[in-house]
Amino acid sequence: MSDPLIHPSAVIEPGARIDPTAQVGPFCVIGPDVQIGPGVILKSHVVVTGHTEIGDDTVVFSFSVIGEVPQDLKFKGEASRLVIGKRNRIREHVTMNGGTEGGGGVTRIGDDGLFMAGCHVAHDAHIGDRVIVVNSAAVAGHCVLEDDVIVGGLAGIHQFVRIGRGAIIGAVTMVTNDVIPFGLVQAPRGELDGLNLVGLKRRGVSRADITALRAAFQMLAQGEGTFHDRAERLGKETDSDYVREIVDFVMGDSDRSFLTPR
Repeated sequence: MSDPLIHPSAVIEPGARIDPTAQVGPFCVIGPDVQIGPGVILKSHVVVTGHTEIGDDTVVFSFSVIGEVPQDLKFKGEASRLVIGKRNRIREHVTMNGGTEGGGGVTRIGDDGLFMAGCHVAHDAHIGDRVIVVNSAAVAGHCVLEDDVIVGGLAGIHQFVRIGRGAIIGAVTMVTNDVIPFGLVQAPRGELDGLNLVGLKRRGVSRADITALRAAFQMLAQGEGTFHDRAERLGKETDSDYVREIVDFVMGDSDRSFLTPR
């Protein structure tokens, strides 16, 4: 407790592993099974508990509760982990829970994410890199958010939903089905309303690939057969890696159906 980077009012239980370069602010509480990596900063009044790992250079802001037990009635105290990657920004009042036996026992957060004030990541969710979850949005249990996803403020992601890479979810939107990569979802009961063209352009995707994605979206929206049939046919016709990513996503295993183009 004499470490100048650990405030004397912090409560750190025996067994916690804190890198010498990490900073622990006033009135933080750190449990015995917590591992905090190099350069991590915990602002004041942060609670980190459970079997939780926080990766390098992550900053956790005041009143966040990280690693508490799942909000799941099936949880019976089994081994449960939360693994947070590097360089994340976890803002005020964020909650992130550990996993459950039924979901593999681990909740995973990637690198370089931004989790804005009051948002929630539930048990067994898998969050990719560079994901943004905006204020007061909630990601339910067993969800998968791939890299570069943005979830708007006050949005809700239903349990077991997958959201493909580069998709964007509008504010105050409830998403109950899977979202294809690069999709744009809007409306109170989420509707697949197009492609995240702004995000594609910002990431430097070529004009040719964007044109291919637009054509693919139209085929998925208006082609013959079921949504799955259209995607399968699209996979046989495309030479775009971006379109192929959508096809592979649709053909992958899922516990939900898909949001389909209007």
